[in-house]
Amino acid sequence: MPHFERLYSFAGWLTQDRQEAEDLVQETYAKALRGFSSFQPGTNFRAWIYKILRNAFLTSRTGLKATATVPLDLEGEQETLPAVKETPESIMLQRSDGQLVQQALQRLPVAYREVLLLCEVEEMSYQEISATLGVPMGTVMSRLSRARKALGEDLRLQFHKG
Repeated sequence: MPHFERLYSFAGWLTQDRQEAEDLVQETYAKALRGFSSFQPGTNFRAWIYKILRNAFLTSRTGLKATATVPLDLEGEQETLPAVKETPESIMLQRSDGQLVQQALQRLPVAYREVLLLCEVEEMSYQEISATLGVPMGTVMSRLSRARKALGEDLRLQFHKG
């Protein structure tokens, strides 16, 4: 099953519960199989399946619904911004206490947490994140910037306490 390990990992970060993550991934594949006719060959399968997972997660949370998608006119764009490979946050995620980082990630709002995880953990480009979340690329960059700032502030506060 394509992307199973990565989807399960992402679902685990979102739900913070192993059983719920398993159910979410199972639901994602069931919905993907039922709606496979809506997948357009030649488009980004990874973004498509992650979007299904995200929508299933949002639907499972207190009736939240995924926002309507905004069509992107990508044909006219001159350059695509790549995801930044090495950031202070990604280095810190690799080196710091995993428990502390996980707790800080849990405290982030879902909109910030998902964009940060898709970029730093799943290593998606801004364009892929935009397609997955159904938001303009500018929104992805804005949320990512805010998520990094909030995570950094939270971790600084925790380090000063400790």
